[in-house]
Amino acid sequence: MPSGIRALIFDLDGVITDTAEFHYRSWKRLADEEGIPFTREDNEALRGVSRRESLNRMLKGRSIDEETAQAWMTRKNEYYLAHLDELTPAHRLPGVTRLLEDARHIGLRLGLGSASKNARSVLEKLALLDAFDALGDGFSVVNPKPAVDLFVWVAGRLAVYPQQAIVFEDAEAGIEAARNGGFWTVGIGTATRGLADVHYDTMADVKLAEVLSKVGDG
Repeated sequence: MPSGIRALIFDLDGVITDTAEFHYRSWKRLADEEGIPFTREDNEALRGVSRRESLNRMLKGRSIDEETAQAWMTRKNEYYLAHLDELTPAHRLPGVTRLLEDARHIGLRLGLGSASKNARSVLEKLALLDAFDALGDGFSVVNPKPAVDLFVWVAGRLAVYPQQAIVFEDAEAGIEAARNGGFWTVGIGTATRGLADVHYDTMADVKLAEVLSKVGDG
């Protein structure tokens, strides 16, 4: 069986940057326009899942036809893209730049595995697009998290086995996907406490040497 850590794979929202507020404002605007109650607590349930699944959860059992669903998702994304104009490299979460530099310094390959279809645009605004050797996003696979497909897709492009990669996630669905795929996991924030192999409250708390000592051959 392959051993030794050769790559790190990161979720985007809540790990590299935090655009949760942008998502909340966008879903909230759509929900208000359509007369659907939507709270910040509701928004927390949308972390780490696809746009379509987010819409399903926002609807809370309400039925709409496919044409309407597509139109609503398009509207939400337009609202979100408008908010992304506010994004700059200063919106990288504390600790991210150092962690990426430390990983690169010791020869680890870096991948991104995000359910977002806007991942490339977000990385461009954060000036991080060139930091990753592989970018998996909402266009890369059919089955979104918690299916294992996205992380396996990214690992393939990094030329590593799942057992050789550590996934950094802030969402329960992401940790589930990574663990089911045979990846090592680092959970960030309260939603992943007790679910990941290693857990930190924030990205600023992550110490790469400590992580590597607790997974793989460590």
